[in-house]
Amino acid sequence: MKYIGRYRQFTDRFKSFTERPVIISLFVLACTAVLVISLSIGHYRHDFDNFWREILAEAHGMLFDIAIIGILIYWLNEKAQNRQAVRTYKDEIDDFRHWKSEEAAFRTVGNIKRLNRHKIHDINLAECFLTQTNLSHVNLREANLNSADICHANLIECNLQAARLNQTRFSHSNLNQACMHKAYASGALFNDTYLIKANLRSAFLIKTDFENAFMIEADLRGAYVVGANFRNANLYKADLRGVDGLTIEQLSQAKTLYQVQLDDDLMEKIQESYAQLLVRT
Repeated sequence: MKYIGRYRQFTDRFKSFTERPVIISLFVLACTAVLVISLSIGHYRHDFDNFWREILAEAHGMLFDIAIIGILIYWLNEKAQNRQAVRTYKDEIDDFRHWKSEEAAFRTVGNIKRLNRHKIHDINLAECFLTQTNLSHVNLREANLNSADICHANLIECNLQAARLNQTRFSHSNLNQACMHKAYASGALFNDTYLIKANLRSAFLIKTDFENAFMIEADLRGAYVVGANFRNANLYKADLRGVDGLTIEQLSQAKTLYQVQLDDDLMEKIQESYAQLLVRT
């Protein structure tokens, strides 16, 4: 029993020793230093000049290894860590994709902003729940937000250029000065949404709902608006030149067309039949 107790004490101390990497490193360094110095004493005494030159040559080789191999390894390790972090953020977005809760929305937004810090913007956010979140100034260029719920959210100056916004719900949100240049927003809901000075140039807005939207000074040049709903929309100073599929019937349902910019043929029809829309109210 006495020997068993001592054996256990020895094993416990050994485990405690092995669990401390700094102590192990210092122990190995001390043992190696004793061994190397003891073997080199003769050179110290009898051939110190040549021995010192060889030490300097090895030192230069060590510096070269640190400069080239060390930095390369550090760079590769940092890249690997960044890739792993990006994968983790994307996986978390997938985990919360169909979870309709305040926690899911805010955690998804946090992952979006972290991905932006890694210069990732083409994020898959299809069917994500992002209601009542703050996405202002976020870069979602070429991102997939099809069928996402982004109602009552802030997207001021958000970059949605060439993003997929088909069937996306932006109701009651603030997209002032947002960039949706060449975005695909067919069937999207922008009802009761603020789109002041928003950039919708060359966007695909087929059957998009802009009912009650505030589109003051919005730029829709070259957009496709076949079947879009502008009922009671405020189009004050909006630029609608070169819009494809825009009809007099769509414009007649707007709340105001005061100082709107239109192609000549549409402007003539509005002046003939709906001149009251061109008057400031």
